Amino acid sequence: MKKLKKSEMLMRGQVEHVKAERNLLAEVGSHCIVKLYYSFQDAEYLYLIMEYLPGGDMMTLLMREDTLPEDVARFYIAQSVLAIESIHKHNYIHRDIKPDNLLLDKYGHMKLSDFGLCKPLDCTTLPALHENRTMGDENMTEAMDIDGTEADNRKSWRSPREQLQHWQMNRRKLAFSTVGTPDYIAPEVLLKKGYGMECDWWSLGAIMYEMLVGYPPFYSDEPIATCRKIVHWRTHLQFPEDAKLTPEAKDLICRLLCDVDHRLGTGGAHQIKSHPWFNGVMWDKLYEMEAAFKPEVNGELDTQNFMKFDELDAPTPSRSGSGPSRKLLLTPKDLSFVGYTYKNFDAVKGLRQSLGEARREHVTKQAQEEIEIQMLASTGDPMLP
Repeated sequence: MKKLKKSEMLMRGQVEHVKAERNLLAEVGSHCIVKLYYSFQDAEYLYLIMEYLPGGDMMTLLMREDTLPEDVARFYIAQSVLAIESIHKHNYIHRDIKPDNLLLDKYGHMKLSDFGLCKPLDCTTLPALHENRTMGDENMTEAMDIDGTEADNRKSWRSPREQLQHWQMNRRKLAFSTVGTPDYIAPEVLLKKGYGMECDWWSLGAIMYEMLVGYPPFYSDEPIATCRKIVHWRTHLQFPEDAKLTPEAKDLICRLLCDVDHRLGTGGAHQIKSHPWFNGVMWDKLYEMEAAFKPEVNGELDTQNFMKFDELDAPTPSRSGSGPSRKLLLTPKDLSFVGYTYKNFDAVKGLRQSLGEARREHVTKQAQEEIEIQMLASTGDPMLP
C-alpha cells in the first residue's frame, strides 16, 4: 500500500504527479509493471493498493551480488526495455528509472514500479523538471552550479574495487535518505533543458553499467560531483580495465549514455531491441521463460528480499469523517483529488482466484499431512495402507 498525505502533495505541488501516477497504473494493463488493485482516499490521505512482489528489488540484488553475469543482466535489461516501452506507448515518461524501482516477483521476473514522477507526454519535449524529488528542489540545483568546474578531482583516486565498496556503503545510506541519488538522471534533465522519453533510456544505460561493473558510471562522494560528471559525460564515461564486458555490451551502454540526438530509443524501443547485445532474446517469450534469477520466497508475504526499515509509529486517527458523511464536509483540498477512486475489477478477480488456489493448496497439504500421521500411527509406515 502506498499512502500519500494530501496536504503534503498540495504544499509540494505534486497534485498533477499524483493524478498521473494513478492514471498510468489504471491505463497501462501490462504484465511488465506492478498491478493497481484499488485507489481511494479519506479526509487526509490518498491510498494506492498494488500487488506485492516478494522477490525484492534490483538494488538489493546488486548490493548482494556486486555484479551480474552478462546473461543475467541481459535478461533484466530486456525486461526493463519492455516495461519502459509499455508506458511510452501510453505517452508517459517515467523519469525515475533506477534499481530501487525494478521489483522482482516470486518467480524472479521484473516489474517496473513507483510512478510518482511520471508525466504524460503531451508534446515532443517537456519543460524543465523543477520538482525532481531526487534532487531536492530548484534552489538546490541552482546552488550546485552543475555546469561548473569539476570538483571531484580533488578526491583521492580509488581502484575499481574500492569504488565498488564505497558505492555499496553509501548506497545503503541513500536507500534510507529522502534526498536519493542523481546517478541515473539524464544530463538534459539536470541542465533543465526540454526533454522527452529519451531520458528513461539514459537511466537504463546507467543501470546496465552498474549491473556489469558494480557501481553507476558517474558515481562520486557528493551529489554535486555526480551531477557534474553526468553533464560532462564525454570526459567521465569510462570502463575499468578489470571489467570483463563484451564489446557489444560496451557499445550498447555508450549508445544509451550519449547525446539525445544519437541515443538509442529516441526513435522507439525497437532501436534498442535490435542491438547485437540482444541477439537471441525472444522478446515475446521473456515473461513466459524461466527467470535468470530465482529469489528465495517463503510465502506470499515474505519480506526477506527487501532491506529492513525501522517501524514507524502509527499515525493518530483523523477526526474528520469518512464515507457518505464526509461528502457534507468537502474542502478545497478534497476538490483537488476528485475522481481519484478506482477499482481494477479484472485484477481483483484474478487476485481472489490466486488466493483461493493458494488456500486450497494449503488445506490440501494439511489434509495430506494429517492422513500420513494417521497412517503412521496405525501401520508404522506412512507409505503403507
